Order: sequence, then structure tokens, then C-alpha cells
Amino acid sequence: MVFPMKTPSMSHQPRVLIVDDEPLNLELLRQELEVLGYLLDEARSGEEALRRAGEQPPDVILLDIMMPGMDGFEVCRRLKISEGTQEVPVIFMTALSEIADKITAFEAGGVDYVTKPFQVEEVLARVRTHVALRRTKLELIERNRRLEEEIERHQRARQTIEHLREEIHTELKFDEIVGDSPVLKDALTLLDQVAKTDATVLISGETGTGKELFARAIHDRSPRSGGSLIKVNCAALPRDLIESELFGHEEGAFTGAAGRRKGRFELADEGTIFLDEVSELSLEAQAKLLRVLQEREFERVGGAKSIAVDVRVIAATNQNLSEAVKAGKFRDDLYYRLNVFPIRVPALRERTGDVALLLRHFMDGAARKLGRTFTGVAPGSLASLERYAWPGNVRELQNVVDRAAIVSSGPLLEIADFFDGGDLRTDGTLEEVEHAYIVQVLEETNWVIEGSHGAAKRLGLNPSTLRGRMRRLGIVKVH
Repeated sequence: MVFPMKTPSMSHQPRVLIVDDEPLNLELLRQELEVLGYLLDEARSGEEALRRAGEQPPDVILLDIMMPGMDGFEVCRRLKISEGTQEVPVIFMTALSEIADKITAFEAGGVDYVTKPFQVEEVLARVRTHVALRRTKLELIERNRRLEEEIERHQRARQTIEHLREEIHTELKFDEIVGDSPVLKDALTLLDQVAKTDATVLISGETGTGKELFARAIHDRSPRSGGSLIKVNCAALPRDLIESELFGHEEGAFTGAAGRRKGRFELADEGTIFLDEVSELSLEAQAKLLRVLQEREFERVGGAKSIAVDVRVIAATNQNLSEAVKAGKFRDDLYYRLNVFPIRVPALRERTGDVALLLRHFMDGAARKLGRTFTGVAPGSLASLERYAWPGNVRELQNVVDRAAIVSSGPLLEIADFFDGGDLRTDGTLEEVEHAYIVQVLEETNWVIEGSHGAAKRLGLNPSTLRGRMRRLGIVKVH
């Protein structure tokens, strides 16, 4: 029989359940306890005792052993396996005097016993003692619960602050370019030199090397830092809307143009426009972009008025534009307009010495997001990471660290368990990976959250923290 958990209030009158099949004993104890202000429940059988205790868990139970049907030992055992009554102290009342019987009483879960015929004063003294202990324990549980809630509120507040800091860094980006390898320092020296000018910059590098970080750093260190940095992902622009996206349109210029709209160049006036993946522009779009770079003016789609803009251009590509020019896929005149000051962002495999610094940087960031603390990485992990070629570059390393932070249960970042320097499955955002892993652990633990074999223990989290994270991620058990 399993009863629902009911936590007694700290301010209620103490409740005593007396279980005895002898009416005289019940009457005597009831009179004495009521005078002292206790609330009384009575039961004359083991079955009735289990039912009453389940309906209203008392502060203490006085339990006779020798009763018809279910004896007191069995009643106590059942009370101790029910979540609602397992913490209620049981004082046995027995006429048995054998040591073996007393040992059985304690093994069943009893905390004390009195021998019949009992002295009322002795019973009252033991009831007072165990009620006081019960109250103290409940108060400690309540204080711990409030403390855990307060800690979790502080953690949420801290994570919110850190998130705001990260958003600020997303704008400033000085702290995001991490490393001190010679090849990176050379690139940063060029960055610092060109940032103070108004020259057009072409940033090249493999996917995931951090080209956008370089573009942001150039803008933020330039005299235009007070203006906007407008990013254009050329690879994501629909071919039929490229001109409208870049230069804007007038009302009625085409189907769906319900009103006048400013384009990206107009929004970037007196600031910087960042043309990411510029190699993906069509030849037609390249011709229109070339005109803007040459004349510093354009017309909105459907408009006749020229609009002059003062915009610095930074472009980026993961392709070899000179080869694209030879292949006829990129205009040579546009290439020369963009390639005024080239900066190449080195691949991560060229800057192996930076892996440890980047690892610590991403580990600290993941710890803040997850409300965790990591003191370092598991032995051998760093050497494995430094041997890897990193085809996905810095972005791939960040994905590896984010996943490792989720699956690691202790203070050391566990990477070796799933990283062998070969194929890695790190697709998805941190939130998506976190959602999938929590669901996996919950399924492996049959959706049990608490206890030594529960999901919270496996994940290294407080149960209330895990429940909060499940709410945030929308994780619910599907029946």
C-alpha cells in the first residue's frame, strides 16, 4: 500500500496515532495525551492503522505489536516503505521482553519501545521527545528546501547577468578572439592596423574560423564604432529579393511590397556593412554591388531617386575568390574592389597552441550557461584535442565542449568518452543537445528524478534544478 506524501505544517498541534486492540489502553492514553494538547487518532487493527496514517500522517505512532491479523512488526514495515509515512517515528508498545523481539522491532523501522504494563509518564516522555525530534527534522527539511530555492534563484539571476554580458560581448567582441599563437597574432596585427582606417577589408578563412568575430572587431575599433554594423548573409538571400534586401524598395515596386522599406546599405549609413559569404552572390547581384562600391549611391527597387550612403564595407568568404574569378564565377572588377586589404583567419589546425585557451574559454561559457563549475578537463583529453585536425575549426571545438559540459557529471570536463579524434556528432544548438541528453537519462532511469539511482544524481544536478531545467526545455513524460 502506497500513500501520497503529505508534509505536516510546522505550526499545527502534534498528532499521535495510537494503535492497540485493547480499549482500556486506548482510553488511558487518549485521556492523558488530550490533556497535554495532542490531537489523537485511534486504530484497533493493523489495516485500520495503515489507512489512518495514509489519510493524515501523524507526528508519532504508538504501535502495539500483538494484535489479531496483521501484527505491529508488519504494520511498521509497510509504513516504512510508503513515501507518505516512512519518516513518521514509531514507538512500539509490547508485552514481549525477549531481546530478539526488541531487535525485530528496530529492524522493522521502530525508533523506540515501551514495555507493557507501561507507566503513563514514561510513554508521555517518549512521545514528547520524538515529537520534538520530528518537528526539528521537518524544520530542517523546510529550511533546506527554502535554501535550495534561494540558491536556484541566485543561479538563475547569475545566469541572466552572464547572458546579458554575453550579449554585450556579441556587440563588442573584443574578448571573443581567443589565442596567442604566432599565426593568430599576425592576423590580429593586421586587424588592428586596418581598423583605424576606412579601407575595404576582405576576410578569408575556412568555415568556423571566426570571420564574423574579425569583422565585428574591425568595426568596434574603428571611428565608425558609434554607428551600426549591419550583417548580410549573402548565401541566405533569395535571388529574387537580393536587390530589395541590399538597397530597399518603394511601395508597390513588386507584388507584396506594401510599403517603403530601407535596404541594408541604407541602414548601415555612417557605419559598416558586413557581406558574409560574398562569393555566393549571383553575377547579376555582383554587378549591382560593384556600382554601389564605385559610386557610393544606389536607387531603391522601384525608385528613381539616387540615395548616397557613407558605408564601410567588410566582406568575408570561405572560397578562393581568385580561383572563382578564373572560373568565371566571380567578377574580377568586384574582386579587386573588395580585396583592398585582405586578412586571412587561420584554421584551428594551424594554431594548435590555442586549443587549450579556447577550451578554457568555451568551458567557462558552458559552465555559466549550465550553472555548473568545471575545474579542468579529464586526463588525456587536451592531448587528444590538440592532435585532432578540426575540419569544423573553432566552431566545432565549441560544439564539442558544449556537449561535454552537458554529459560530464563531475568537476572535470569528460571528453574522452565520446571524442576519439574522429567522427563527432555535435550537430544542433546547446539547448537541443541538452534537451536530448536529459531525455535520454530520464528514459534510462524510468523517469525517476530523485534518489541514488535517479536522473538528477546521474546528471550531477539537484532534483529541483533538474525539474526547473525540464520546465525550461519543455520536457514532459509521454505515456
